[in-house]
Amino acid sequence: MDRIVDIATEGQHLKAVRGHMIVSNKDGEVGRVPLDDIAAVIVHAHGTTYSNHLFTALAERGALLVICAPNHSPVSVLTPLIGHHQQTGNMSAQADAGKPLSKRLWKQIVTSKIKMQEAALEAFSEPIVGFHLMAQKVRSGDPDNIEAQAARKYWPLMMGETFRRDRDASGANALLNYGYAIMRAICARAIVAAGLHPSLGIHHHNRLNPFTLADDLVEPFRPIVDCAVRIMVSEGVTSVDSTAKQRLAALTAFDMVGPLGASPVHVCASRLAQSLAASFVQGKPELVLPRAPNRLALASAGRINSA
Repeated sequence: MDRIVDIATEGQHLKAVRGHMIVSNKDGEVGRVPLDDIAAVIVHAHGTTYSNHLFTALAERGALLVICAPNHSPVSVLTPLIGHHQQTGNMSAQADAGKPLSKRLWKQIVTSKIKMQEAALEAFSEPIVGFHLMAQKVRSGDPDNIEAQAARKYWPLMMGETFRRDRDASGANALLNYGYAIMRAICARAIVAAGLHPSLGIHHHNRLNPFTLADDLVEPFRPIVDCAVRIMVSEGVTSVDSTAKQRLAALTAFDMVGPLGASPVHVCASRLAQSLAASFVQGKPELVLPRAPNRLALASAGRINSA
């Protein structure tokens, strides 16, 4: 199971005991989760303390520890050092990958993201004129920045004319931050499990960001979060409360279409990361990217009765 555990209450202590992560406070134990079920632990609360044994236990299972700022954006992610039996070879191929290969890989990712944005808009009966053409116009490395052109057209249609994407804002932006943090954690875990290094991006490059590759691979999954947040905002949800977190965390089990049929997001992310590792080793851009679900599924993303 790929379970997202969110720690949002102040003054909690996290430790590992007999195969479980134990959450406790000054009054005693408040909850426990089997370590084998955990994909990521996301911590927002101040004053949280940890045992070193918990860090080790999570790393041994390939689970991540994600530390978030008050705006629900991740500021630190603890990942395992060893995640795959061919890690050294995969990382060497990743580091040696030339710009032509990286550019062709980025073209595939951007094209997939734009197609997913088109499907998301269509699910809500919004105009999609131009998106199909933009997806076709993406060239190697996206030198024309079609991704940004699509984003400028996409956000007013998806979230309203007055909406502006701002990571430091509240409301819908904070909900998007949290949903993206979950998707990013799932991608980071898949990257490590595929024997790749999360800081060696194919497009994103930032010396202060150790997870640029996760930022690359998360792009096609973002519109799923966008759909869920649009639905939640329409229902009057304005803050990242416990119910909102549960609904967004449930998106890791949202089915997307792949070459083997419908599979949950976390499985699609694993297949994408594995195909990226194979692309580096073989020198061919052959990513296994998910395709958009049907309109009904996208229009129900994040609903309580569909989570």
